[in-house]
This record gives sequence, C-alpha cells and structure tokens, in this order.
Amino acid sequence: MRVIFAGTPEFAAVALARIQAAGHTVTLVLTQPDRPAGRGMKLQASAVKQLALQHGIAVAQPRSLRLDGKYPDDSLAAQQAIHSAQADVMVVVAYGLILPQWVLDAPRLGCLNIHASLLPRWRGAAPIHRAIEAGDTQTGVTIMQMDAGLDTGAMLHIGTLPIAPDDTTASLHDRLADLGGGLILQVLVQAQAGLLTPLAQPEVGVTYAHKIDKAEAAVDWSQAAEVVARRVRAFNPFPGATGSLAGEVVKLWQAHVQTQVHDAQPGTVLSADAQGVRIACGQHVLCVTQLQRAGGKRLDAADFLRGFPLKPGQCLDAVVT
Repeated sequence: MRVIFAGTPEFAAVALARIQAAGHTVTLVLTQPDRPAGRGMKLQASAVKQLALQHGIAVAQPRSLRLDGKYPDDSLAAQQAIHSAQADVMVVVAYGLILPQWVLDAPRLGCLNIHASLLPRWRGAAPIHRAIEAGDTQTGVTIMQMDAGLDTGAMLHIGTLPIAPDDTTASLHDRLADLGGGLILQVLVQAQAGLLTPLAQPEVGVTYAHKIDKAEAAVDWSQAAEVVARRVRAFNPFPGATGSLAGEVVKLWQAHVQTQVHDAQPGTVLSADAQGVRIACGQHVLCVTQLQRAGGKRLDAADFLRGFPLKPGQCLDAVVT
C-alpha cells in the first residue's frame, strides 16, 4: 500500500514505525510544525518527524490544511504534496489538525484514524487521561474511517485493554500505542483486499474527552480520596496533580487510597513518613508516595521529606495560584 501518514507525538510514531516495518510505502508524512521545548526553548521536531527523517520520508508541516484559512500558502503546498503522493490511504494518529473534506477525499481509500478509546466513548483530544480520571476499568483502540465529524466515523476494528488499578496515562499510553500499531496493520491488509466492513458508531454512550487544561492540575481536597487518586494517575505525566503548601507548589505523582475514617479538614496532613504523606480528603485518606518540589526531581516520600519536612496538622491549599 502507498500510505500518507499524519501524526505528531510518540503515540503516532509507534504506528508509523510498524507501518514502515511491515513493508508499506510511506510516501509522505504530515506532522505539526517544530515547537520550542526544554529549558532552552529550542525548536524541536515531533517524534513522527524525527522518525520520518531517519527513514528518508518526505515531510510536510503545514500550520493549516484549510484552503480558505489563515495560512493559504501552507495549505496549497500541502495539497500539492498530498496529491503528488498518490496514496492509497492516509493513516491519521494524534495529528493535531482538523482534516477538511478535500483531504478526506484525496486518498483512494480515504483516511483511517487510530483512536485510543472504545468509541463512541471518549471522542476528542484526551481519551487516555479521561478514561483513567473517570475510573473506567477498560479501554482500547478503535480504527475508524474518518468523516468530517469529531471522531464520528464508522468503526473498522476494535481492540480492548484492561485499565489496571495503578495505571497512569504514561503506562496506559504505551500499551495502547502498541495495540494501535498492530490493529492498523490488520486493517491495511483488509483494505488492500477490499474486505473492510465499516460499522456505524452507536448513538448511545457518546462521551467527550476534552483537552487537558493545566488549571485542572490543582487538587480539590474536598473530593473523595478515590477521585483524587484517579486524577493523580490521569495527570501523570501531564500536567501533574498539584497541591500548595505555604505558597509552594508540590506535584503529586504517585498515590493510593487508604479507607480510614477521619474528621480532619480536607487537605490536612495526617502523618508523613517514609511510606507516604497521608492527606485528609472529603472521604478517606490519600497516601502520596512520590512528590516533586518546583524545579526539583520526582522523589519518593522518604527522600522528599528530608528536604521538605511535613508535619501533622499542616494543610495543603485546595487551589494553586
């Protein structure tokens, strides 16, 4: 198959590597423009671009694909590149740009999307985060025939994965990326043989995984410890759940629930030792075992407390400013 690949982060790079290794001809890669990153804020290529360059694949980085949009020169150049690629199919994975109808129609077999949820649950930008945050016990990957809607296209293949009680977005991301890379190869084989059987998404069970906002990082200690623990896992590695003590922001990276009853004000430190920092929540107790000061490293509780001692009775602010 002649494939155009559109994607940006590491999740997408896994699929690109699998497609390339399977012997398909990737004629063009579309990815987001280089962005400033790191302490020096130097321009950095996306994971997909780096992989494409390693394999000598042509790369286009339009800021928009809308021919009537803000960047018409970008869009026209991308249109020429896409048509010149003469692709059978376009595979789209966490690309970051809306595909107008002319893009959807360009490849002979249309555009296939690898989406990290069991559609129609968790359409949108952050399905892995939201599944963990909501307490879902399973998730998966849906390969979808793209249409003009937001993750509304017909389903072509579905694979499921359990969500473990200690899964973070980081750990679940890696397993889903591997699953998606395998599923897209199966769908490409079916597409080449003309055996695709699209199935319309159910009209019931639709939920939206809205983009993660940094403002969501602040922990609300009045919530149940079970809810807070899920948010800690969902926001690892980004943006990191946060509390605030005496004006200093502390990130919480690992935590679990202790079901003891207490009558303390939510946010109060009940105890702190090498086994964890125990913080009162609206219901039950959150035991935080990995923390990080601003500008510091992630540390287990024992090492963190050596440099940032916490005492019972101290209270973490509910809102970080």
